[in-house]
Amino acid sequence: MNVGRKIRHLKRYREIVSAFVRYGFGYIVKDLGLAQGLPYQEVWSGEGRDAQKHSIGLRIRLFLEELGPTFVKLGQLASTRADLLPAEIIAELSRLQDDVPAFSFSEVRSIIEQEFGASVEDLFAEMSATPIAAASIGQVHYAVLKDGTAVAVKIQRPHIRARIETDLEILNGLCALAEKRLDWARRYRVSEMMEELGSALRAELNYGREASNAEKFALLSSSLPYIRIPRVYRNLSSGKVLTMEFLEGIRLNERDKLDRHGISRKQVAERFTTAMLHQILVDGFFHADPHPGNALVLPGGELAFLDFGMVGRLAPEAKTHFASFVIALRNQSTDGIIRAIERLGLIPEDADRASLRSDVEELREEYYRVPFSQISIADAVKKLMALAYRHRIRIPADLTLLGKALMTTEGVVSALDSDFSIMDAAEPFGRKLVAERLNPWILVRQWARNLPEYADLLSDVPGRLRELLTLARQGKIKLELSLPEGELERLLRKLDRVGNRLSFSIVLLSFSIMMAGLIIGSSMGHEYTLLWKIPAVEIGFTVAALMFMWLIYSIFRSGRF
Repeated sequence: MNVGRKIRHLKRYREIVSAFVRYGFGYIVKDLGLAQGLPYQEVWSGEGRDAQKHSIGLRIRLFLEELGPTFVKLGQLASTRADLLPAEIIAELSRLQDDVPAFSFSEVRSIIEQEFGASVEDLFAEMSATPIAAASIGQVHYAVLKDGTAVAVKIQRPHIRARIETDLEILNGLCALAEKRLDWARRYRVSEMMEELGSALRAELNYGREASNAEKFALLSSSLPYIRIPRVYRNLSSGKVLTMEFLEGIRLNERDKLDRHGISRKQVAERFTTAMLHQILVDGFFHADPHPGNALVLPGGELAFLDFGMVGRLAPEAKTHFASFVIALRNQSTDGIIRAIERLGLIPEDADRASLRSDVEELREEYYRVPFSQISIADAVKKLMALAYRHRIRIPADLTLLGKALMTTEGVVSALDSDFSIMDAAEPFGRKLVAERLNPWILVRQWARNLPEYADLLSDVPGRLRELLTLARQGKIKLELSLPEGELERLLRKLDRVGNRLSFSIVLLSFSIMMAGLIIGSSMGHEYTLLWKIPAVEIGFTVAALMFMWLIYSIFRSGRF
């Protein structure tokens, strides 16, 4: 972070550094070289000592809650990254509270007028002054359109964008400083992680994107008649205001209400699961936060999804690799699981492959001969994420969102019907994915779709070869090998064996050619071949045989054949 930015955000900068110290993370402040010159003597005197009595996960959660909306939302987003953070911290981050006091209705009026150039009375027949929900980024008000349609209007908090941008700027600077000074920060690429979380948070600030997400869900869900997506009113929506159809129903965690209204919880569980699996494995576009508050059972028995600020996307390749992981797990294939993990994530070059294989074997054995219907998908995802964290395997953000969505789905479904198996519901989708992967026509279409890319690659080949030959003539091509301890000696032994076998083959071939030539020449002349009256064939055969036997003896004696 440069000096100008540090001065501009000095007050907020001090609040953040002070909170680090107060919650027992003063050692980070010291390691970053931020302790000197900061007026925190009263804090350094011991206020942070009480924090040490609590677990690190609890201290992180309290730290984030104190620093406000940006940090709370970042913590909630980070709670999806079980591949980067240990389980105990993930558990605490999942408990972060997003409830904050509502802002005034006069501010609501002001924002609406700025966005649409008209008053609340001109746009709506009525609007409740009291919000029906309030969160760190915005709040929701009930309203009625001029035609009598009930709508929910979400309004972004005043000045929240500027505050979040300030916090992200400060955090990006701290992460860059950490990577310069701390080995663990470089190893975990905290700047990259911060950029990823910041991008996700900025996406949530854009209500126009949420409107687009809702419209896309409505289009993709048209094949499921029991799924309802609230309509978006584009003429009353903008980057800071989102107006959607108001839906009333029973939340999925209100099980007593479902029972009183005679609604089958098993049917709700089945529809909710099918909808989520369809989004993930068919559409490749899924609701990333399907907790009970974001889904309603409507009076007609339809299932409605709400809040489309956090969504996940799966490319066709990612869907295939995820299916490969599930299939390999079911087929008890260690190699298949490792291949799927390699394709799903990024295994570091310095990863301990032997240890990784051992951990995968252990994971595989946990599901040995376990009926597919009895496998907990949440448990399998947690174990996969723990394995990724242990071996520093970086899994793409959308796949971690997928893991969290599946775990949340299983939790909701288990509460509705403890006997319902997500894996049973997922099996037909899995079979369809496998069939698609093996379908020759689909493979041809994929190849045809990538044909322009292949053509570009081929057109680049001559130029690349010229560059390579130029470097070779200039002697600038270098070969660098990095081998673990003990591997070099094993490699040299293998090279010895290859060389010895090659020598053996060459001598044998030479001997055979020489003898064949002498014998053929002798036969064609119908006389004994004499060189200076010496029996050349006999002597040549004897000498070559002795040399051949000596070479064979030497190779076998070295033990490197």
